[in-house]
Amino acid sequence: MSVCDVVVMGALGRMGATLIRLAKADPEHYRLAGALERSGCTDGLAGLECVVGDDLPTVLAKCPGAVVIDFTAPASSVASAAAAAAAGNPIVIGTTGLSPDQIAALGAAAAKTPIFFAPNMSVGLNVLLTVLPDLVRKLGPAYDLEIMEIHHNKKADAPSGTAIKLGQCLAEARGVDYDAVKRHGRDGIIGPRTREEIGVAALRGGDVVGDHTVYFFGPGERIEVTHRVGNRETFAQGALRAAAWIRKQPAGKLYAMADMLA
Repeated sequence: MSVCDVVVMGALGRMGATLIRLAKADPEHYRLAGALERSGCTDGLAGLECVVGDDLPTVLAKCPGAVVIDFTAPASSVASAAAAAAAGNPIVIGTTGLSPDQIAALGAAAAKTPIFFAPNMSVGLNVLLTVLPDLVRKLGPAYDLEIMEIHHNKKADAPSGTAIKLGQCLAEARGVDYDAVKRHGRDGIIGPRTREEIGVAALRGGDVVGDHTVYFFGPGERIEVTHRVGNRETFAQGALRAAAWIRKQPAGKLYAMADMLA
């Protein structure tokens, strides 16, 4: 397999720094071709021995074919996708909290260049998404479905993109529209729980990287399925694997973890 060139957005952030460290530690498979930070913050990129800067089109002009990896913020990631599409570079996006309109913008950019988008880059979590529908169907409608997610105290969006993805997975298995049955948090006198709703609770505290538990509450029993991430390397390894995969795919669709794992 040829070496995969990568360009890391937000190179001084927690995820960016992890991606750079792992890419540099595996020169047989990856090469750090470029690194970007916000304007006025690029001094910390000195010594990386790659193209550095604060403007993605300028960096991509010097890194043809390199795969951009972006874990920044929704608006920034959409802008990165547009820049990558204009330059013809593939891009991997692991940012959470994107609105439907922003995801649609990624889809439009994907018509011009291969784009991989996943709110959770953990391979284990995405394998779990393939298992949960079978549980939903076999347990049947008598089981109430709930989700709880826990993240560090600096996470900006809630519920997490992963919790929403889990909820969508459960809803699809039941043949219902997630937006019609979701209950993101509960407060006040709201009445009894309906059979159809899927509740999602978000907890924030400390330095928790990401915990997600799906509950199946049945008559006289319950099943809890939990996925915990111990460190950000899990997401970074998944993103690097996605980068090596997406560069070989044609443009024309917004790729997800399910496509790669298939």
